[in-house]
Amino acid sequence: MSSLPLPGGTWKLGDLTVTRFGYGAMQLAGPWVMGPPADREGALAVLREAVELGITHIDTADAYGPRVTNELIREALHPYPETLHIATKVGALRDEQGGWPPARRPDQLRRAVTDNLEALGLDTLDLVNLRLGNAEGPQPESVAEAFETLVDLQRQGLIRHLGVSNATAEQVAEAQSIAPIVCVQNMYNLAHRHDDELIDRLADEGVAYVPFFPLGGFTPLQSDALSSVAARLGSTPMSVALAWLLRRSPNILLIAGTSSVAHLRENIAGAAVQLSDEDIAELDRIGR
Repeated sequence: MSSLPLPGGTWKLGDLTVTRFGYGAMQLAGPWVMGPPADREGALAVLREAVELGITHIDTADAYGPRVTNELIREALHPYPETLHIATKVGALRDEQGGWPPARRPDQLRRAVTDNLEALGLDTLDLVNLRLGNAEGPQPESVAEAFETLVDLQRQGLIRHLGVSNATAEQVAEAQSIAPIVCVQNMYNLAHRHDDELIDRLADEGVAYVPFFPLGGFTPLQSDALSSVAARLGSTPMSVALAWLLRRSPNILLIAGTSSVAHLRENIAGAAVQLSDEDIAELDRIGR
């Protein structure tokens, strides 16, 4: 095990302890998350390095590739260490144009869970997030039928814990009224603070919040403000954005993705940058 410390410590996803600094596997697939990676050996090396560095939370989906990232994870890491926990998503497919059409009918969800189990070489999935909405973002609709299908699969022993992704606060509450969830995975970063109230509520309930696109959707002015803070700290905008997320709330888990071992190490070191109260106050103004 490497001596490189992981920033943020750990969090409990139900009965599973994971490092708050995790790894997102989406970038291991080819361009636009389609097809195989240009450098297969490099992709396998990143996964092995993540585990060697002590990361115990890997995020994936059978739709990445499709199937590509799950097969890479299995090739690189199976049989999995007992401490490693893999989270996956169901509820969307890939089409030949690279789109993400919804796939939330009960039969589609059951097939997706089976596909994830087979590709990862598992009998039980540690965590399955129900992907809601569409590529434009969350959409108001009931989650009951789809979520109840996953609850049934959980009762059958195929899923250990449940979560929701790309969800509104109302959908989170609806899912929680049906069965416990251990995480919510939504777009959130310094520039997009729409889930602030939800994050605080989930923290009080012991539910993790997993932000994606830590640098997505910044305006040029906001990017300039972030770059200014990063330059003052002798760091990079990505590093500061990750460090801010870890400071934002103890229930925030990072799943920064990369296809480079060097960049993985840079992300870990960067997320550990120390932000002063003044830095935090200046960064907080970006999304206000």
